Amino acid sequence: MLTKTRAVVLRTLKYGDSQIIADMLTQTHGRLSFIQHIPKSARARVKKQLLQPLSILDIVFDYRQNTRLLRISDASIACPLSSIPFDAYKLSIAMFVAEFTNFATRSEQDNEPLFQYIVNSIMWLDACRSAFSNFHIVYMMHLTRFVGFYPNLESRKENAYFDLRSGCFTDGQPWHTDFLKPEEAARIATLMRMRYETMHLFAFSRNERNRCVDLILKYYRLHVPDFPELKSLDVLQELFA
Repeated sequence: MLTKTRAVVLRTLKYGDSQIIADMLTQTHGRLSFIQHIPKSARARVKKQLLQPLSILDIVFDYRQNTRLLRISDASIACPLSSIPFDAYKLSIAMFVAEFTNFATRSEQDNEPLFQYIVNSIMWLDACRSAFSNFHIVYMMHLTRFVGFYPNLESRKENAYFDLRSGCFTDGQPWHTDFLKPEEAARIATLMRMRYETMHLFAFSRNERNRCVDLILKYYRLHVPDFPELKSLDVLQELFA
């Protein structure tokens, strides 16, 4: 059945000499994977340059429920990006966000709020002119709202520990080793207060920012099965001294 939907490209892999496998988050069906022949003709309906990480597309495809790799019959840019592809800092953040989102949403089905959050975040980064060095931190923290393990701030008290497994603050040290001591637990509450519009008010050194990223990724690895080391992290950690 031919289906039209909006989609965000998360990852592409070359398959053979003239095909690409593209993993996307779609507005109507959640995560889907497509295998696409990429002809050299300029008249092709699905061009290779459309399938860049975090591209927001309108696609038409033949949806078959039990088919692992689907086929796109038509694709076009839904929301043109004017700065991310041409700004080295934004592009590095975008590559990290795409890789991170690819693994964080692998099991997602139809989830309209999640899709809109990701699209709105991409468009915000593209439109932002300055002070976006904390973007990926805010993005990762607030994505937890949509994938099911948002930290519970209601249980927070002074000098509390943060249990990374339960996502809750505790008065005493948990029995296992996946927790943050009070000094670093306080960072969680700080990070959850950050928004794209206010993140420039939170001054972090590069080391502090990288530590926040490491803690957030540890949190995701405890809640998302087989969440791997991210290849794009090394480049990101060298930015924004």
